[in-house]
Amino acid sequence: MKLNILRLVVAALCGTSALMVIANVRAQKSLPVRSNFAVSLTSLGIAVPAQTPAATTAPQEQTVEQVEKNIKVLTGMPQSQLIPVMNFFAASMGRRCNFCHVNNNGQWDYAADTKPEKNTAREMIKMVLDLHKQTFNGSTDISCFTCHRGRNQPQSVPTLPLPVPSPPPGNPGGPRPGGATPPAGQPQASPTPRPAGPSADDILKKYVEAIGGQAAIDKLKTRAAKGTIVQANGNSLQFELYQTAPDKFYFLVTTPQGPFERGFDGQIAWEKNARGVREVTGGELANFKAGNSLFSLINLKEQYARPPRARRDKIGDRDVFVLDGMTTDGKRMRLYFDAVTGLLVRRVTFTTSMVGLIPDQVDFEDYREIDGVKFPFTGRASTIEVGNPVSTRTFSEIKVNPSVDDSKFKMPPAVKPASP
Repeated sequence: MKLNILRLVVAALCGTSALMVIANVRAQKSLPVRSNFAVSLTSLGIAVPAQTPAATTAPQEQTVEQVEKNIKVLTGMPQSQLIPVMNFFAASMGRRCNFCHVNNNGQWDYAADTKPEKNTAREMIKMVLDLHKQTFNGSTDISCFTCHRGRNQPQSVPTLPLPVPSPPPGNPGGPRPGGATPPAGQPQASPTPRPAGPSADDILKKYVEAIGGQAAIDKLKTRAAKGTIVQANGNSLQFELYQTAPDKFYFLVTTPQGPFERGFDGQIAWEKNARGVREVTGGELANFKAGNSLFSLINLKEQYARPPRARRDKIGDRDVFVLDGMTTDGKRMRLYFDAVTGLLVRRVTFTTSMVGLIPDQVDFEDYREIDGVKFPFTGRASTIEVGNPVSTRTFSEIKVNPSVDDSKFKMPPAVKPASP
């Protein structure tokens, strides 16, 4: 019975994922472009600043049921979380949109309830939401991925034979020369305690020095960059980026469908593609600004709402120090610093949604000094987007403190959408 329920969850989550993807496309949000670019800027070494709560005068973001058709379960969820949540479902289930949604000769009908898998999915989502509320006191740690782990059918029975455990160091409790074994319950010698690592402040101070020092950072006012984004399918896209302190930016990427532009003049954020121009507001605005600000990979301490926890870890064979805490915009953020150089080598953020935590990871490589400040020239982004789970952003050119025309950041006038 439980297995059947889990199967239903799979269908539901995948189906919902397709629905959200289409809905986003209708709303002039190109899925591959949007999710990739938001992350790409971070991975390129473009600062992703801490986000502060929206001003009380800002318009409240619409919910998915206010924007999309036939939303019956995910009511109340911010529209900006639609695509991330749907990608999360798809990644958890190992399925794509057509598992739950109808496609007639290339035309999607996402609102249709034709397939039984879609209603099954709704029941499974309800089950997860009920678990959060009734069993886990509001925690979203339980999700579809908890059971499915990227499989349509969750594995509920251990696979035999089980792996043979390795003997512990020093072989305590195991056979001894001559066949003797220590008496049961005999205390063993404690391992040498690991020395305490540096504090969060020490790690962040070392990072500032590693990238050039505060004096060099204070001189950074503008930046212009060019580079390439290579997606998982091998597509290579050229981009340009212009930034002015503290948070103005203009981003242009050339796609097969035409230019894709984003900008923020300090007050109004916007996006322009072949479908036209739209203003970016509400919860989406925070994510939008987070992927494009000049100092987001520099002013790291200010991004945490309170001092983060510090611990030791490893990435492969590399020793790293990890800072783990909540950001000012309510996300969980883990920063990984090389224990030797002090440079930032990985950034992982977790967005809290009603269905679970949604991870986003960027690994940074190839730091180079430009006018006294070091920037990572390569960023490898890993996301839950099934169609493009990994992508690499590489700078070919970075200029520090060039003259940048302020008009670049202004929202362009509306244009007539291109004919289909």
